[in-house]
Amino acid sequence: MTVVLGASPAASSGPEHVTVPVAYDAILLASFGGPEGQDDVIPFLRNVTRGRGIPDERLEEVAHHYRAFGGISPINAQNRMLKAALETELADRGIDLPVLWGNRNWDPYLREALTEAHDRGFSQLIAIATSAYSSYSSCRQYREDYAIALEETGLAGEITIDKVRQFFDHPGFVQPFIDGLRAALADIRERFEGIDLASEVEVLFTTHSIPSADAERSGPSFRGFGPEGAYAAQHRAVAEVVMLAATSGVGETDVPWQLVFQSRSGPPSQPWLEPDINDAIAELPAKGVRAVVIVPLGFVSDHMEVMWDLDNEALESCAENGLYGVRTPTPGVDPAYVSGLIDLVLERVNGTPTEERASVTDIGPWYDVCRPGCCENVRLGFKPALAGIAP
Repeated sequence: MTVVLGASPAASSGPEHVTVPVAYDAILLASFGGPEGQDDVIPFLRNVTRGRGIPDERLEEVAHHYRAFGGISPINAQNRMLKAALETELADRGIDLPVLWGNRNWDPYLREALTEAHDRGFSQLIAIATSAYSSYSSCRQYREDYAIALEETGLAGEITIDKVRQFFDHPGFVQPFIDGLRAALADIRERFEGIDLASEVEVLFTTHSIPSADAERSGPSFRGFGPEGAYAAQHRAVAEVVMLAATSGVGETDVPWQLVFQSRSGPPSQPWLEPDINDAIAELPAKGVRAVVIVPLGFVSDHMEVMWDLDNEALESCAENGLYGVRTPTPGVDPAYVSGLIDLVLERVNGTPTEERASVTDIGPWYDVCRPGCCENVRLGFKPALAGIAP
C-alpha cells in the first residue's frame, strides 16, 4: 500500500532510509524566494503571509528591511550561484543530473520548475530544500508546497519528487561553521592581546525563532526531544560539534556559548523560542564579556535575516553594549557545502546503506522519508505533503 504521496517506487512504502538505488532524472533546488525590485516587495510579502489576512500597512513594517537594499533580496542571486556551483560540482564528478530551480514565494516558482521538468522529459526528481533543520517552516512546508505545485500544474501522477534528508549534521554543512568560528576566535586573540576567551568572549549560535508550539512538534514525536522538539535539539547538537572542532587543539575548549534566536514575526501573545539574540547580547557586559562571535548556525546563505537582523541589528546591539562583535560566514557556496549537497543526492542515487551515511551528531543521519505527523502546524493542521508518511 502506498503511504507516501508523489514518491518514487523506492520511497513509496515509507522506509526511514531508502537503500535502493533510484535513477533520478534531475535535481530540484527549492528555496524561499525573494523580491528583486521595489515593486516586488509587497506582492512578495503577500505571498509569504497568504491566508493570514495581514493588511498591507503591517506588511510595510517588514518591507523596509528589503527597501533598505533597493527592494532586492539577496536570496535569488545566492541561489543562482548555488545552482551554478552544483552544476559545476556535478560536471567535475561526471554526473549527468540537470539542476532545476523553483521558489515557494517568488519567481521562479516551484510550479515553473515542474513545468520545465515535464517539458524536458524529466519524471523522477530529487529535491534539495535550502533549509537544514526540522520544523514546519523549514521542512514540512516545503513538502506541502511540492504537493501544491504538482496539483497546480496537473502533473501529479506524472512526476515524482523525493527529497534529500535534512542535512543539519552532514559534515559538508557543518564544516564552514567550524572554519568560520576558528577564524573569528583567532581574530579576537590577535585583536585583544591577552584576552581570556573563557571569561571575556561568548559565542552566540543563532537561528530563526519559530512558534513554541511548532518547535514542540518538530520532528517525530516518538523521538522524545522535549518541549523544544527536534528543531532546538538539532541546533544544540551541531553547536556542540562546531565548538569542539573549532577550539580543540588551541587550549580554548572552555569558551562559553549559547543558542539564541532571531527574526520572530508572531504577535506578542504567541510564545516563540527564546532568548532573542539582542536580549542575550544586552546581558553579556554584566558577565565581563568583551567580544561576541555570532554564528548563523540556522542559515545556509546571507539572505535578509542575516544581512538585516544580524549584520545590522545584532551588531548594532553589540556596539551599543560596548562589545566587539563579529559574524561568521554562512555556507553559501563553500566547496565543502556544495560537495556535501551532491553527496546527499548520491545517497539516494546509490541507495547508500544507513550505516555508511555521513553524520557528525548522534541524532542523525536524519530520515529520507519524514515520519508520520512530523512537524505539524497546529494552526493550519495537516495538509497533503510529499516525501513523508501521511499525515
